[in-house]
Amino acid sequence: MAAGGGGGGDESSAGRELDQTPTWAVALVCAVIVVISILLEKLLHGVGEWFRKRRKEPMLEALEKIKGELMVLGFISLLLTFGQIYIANVCIPMKLADTMLPCPIKHHGGHHLEPEHEPAPKEEPDHHRRLLWNDHRILAGGEPAKGCKKGYVPLISIHGLHQLHIFIFFLAVFHVIYSAITMTLGRLKIRGWKEWEHETETNDEFNDPTRFRLTHETSFVKEHTSFWVKSPFFFYFVCFFRQLFRSVNRADYLTMRHGFISVHLAPGTKFDFQKYIKRSLEDDFKVVVGISPVLWASAVIFLLLNVNGWQSIFWLSLLPLIVVLSVGTKLQAIITQMAVEIVERHAVVQGIPLVQVSDRHFWFGWPQLILHLIHITLFQNALELTYFFWIWYEFGLKSCFHQDFSLIIMRVALGVGVQFLCSYITLPLYALVTQMGSTMKRSIFDDQTSKALRNWHKNALKKKSEGQPGPVATRTLGGGPGSPGVLTRAFSYTRSP
Repeated sequence: MAAGGGGGGDESSAGRELDQTPTWAVALVCAVIVVISILLEKLLHGVGEWFRKRRKEPMLEALEKIKGELMVLGFISLLLTFGQIYIANVCIPMKLADTMLPCPIKHHGGHHLEPEHEPAPKEEPDHHRRLLWNDHRILAGGEPAKGCKKGYVPLISIHGLHQLHIFIFFLAVFHVIYSAITMTLGRLKIRGWKEWEHETETNDEFNDPTRFRLTHETSFVKEHTSFWVKSPFFFYFVCFFRQLFRSVNRADYLTMRHGFISVHLAPGTKFDFQKYIKRSLEDDFKVVVGISPVLWASAVIFLLLNVNGWQSIFWLSLLPLIVVLSVGTKLQAIITQMAVEIVERHAVVQGIPLVQVSDRHFWFGWPQLILHLIHITLFQNALELTYFFWIWYEFGLKSCFHQDFSLIIMRVALGVGVQFLCSYITLPLYALVTQMGSTMKRSIFDDQTSKALRNWHKNALKKKSEGQPGPVATRTLGGGPGSPGVLTRAFSYTRSP
């Protein structure tokens, strides 16, 4: 049989052992692999150093987590390479091997064909991975797997293990790509809020703290309260579509900023809330890039349910969309509920209306639950897109895996849509709305707090040397609505350049 994709060589040349291979060929291949590996390692190290110099500790932790996941995938790859012969020597009854197949069963002349001897598919004979491998084409060289007795076949063939090996490689590459896309889109969304943050430096008509207005005249309340809030159905119906077309507007941002500062900081504090949200997003990012044992289990279940005729992959592809839309609707409902509570508490407000900060707005009083749902959604969606590209590469675009091509196109479109929706809308919205919980992320304040303390200490020493009394710190770091605020009333945060 001709070697796959090569065409011309005979069987002996296709299956040459290492002792019959030129040393220059071995050295050349090893050198190329080593150089590429070192360059990739240096690239990751350079990215880490860049994060360290810019004091982006959450991003540095996220990078270390990605390295850890790549190491796990590397171990899986090594185990596949080392254990391929042993796995291929495990034999199972042919009847059992013909159950739960991802493609229609193939028979020839009434006898089952093992994967290594299957004829090449006819759709695209020029495709570079058409299953034209011979018995000696294995991952790590050495002896081919021993044959099974009559009526039995290998648990997984040598070629099947090679294809699984390629799938692990795809998981590693696309995990890094999807993580970068997620963070890039999230930061791009939050960057658009910087203009609103700059507006807080001016005491315009909207921010004027001395201006009294009726509650229903404020922009935030007008945006979120109307006749539809009285009906639960229309309440969530409007929240559902609001996340798609106008997830966060100027009034939302300024109102939640005002509520956060009033509860966790001293009133009138100069604080770069947009930068805080950006760092909060980075802190959330180090959670969503991880792959927990539960997510690995979901990946195994995903592969298990990919049975021909079940269409389970299509139905599973709907779950990320349902979850991300539900989460976005809930986050919008929290914003609307805070507006409704303002109307119920006050008839007249001074300046920007003050929202009530509390964990009770979230499901089960647990804001982190939403982040875990976003994490599961991003992983499951990335797994489905990776699986599609792997099938395309390994078997071709119109293979037996893609019998209903219209469903495949729909799946890919849903995957791309969910990736954009979750990264650009839902995750930044969560980073903003979660600040309306009872607690705050103290770790985000490390850099700003150290700067403020250094400035405060310098000013105190200067005033002491001049014989003036220094400021007295009356508030401590951390705290919820019923406890002292984050820093001190004596000094305020300054915006870093």
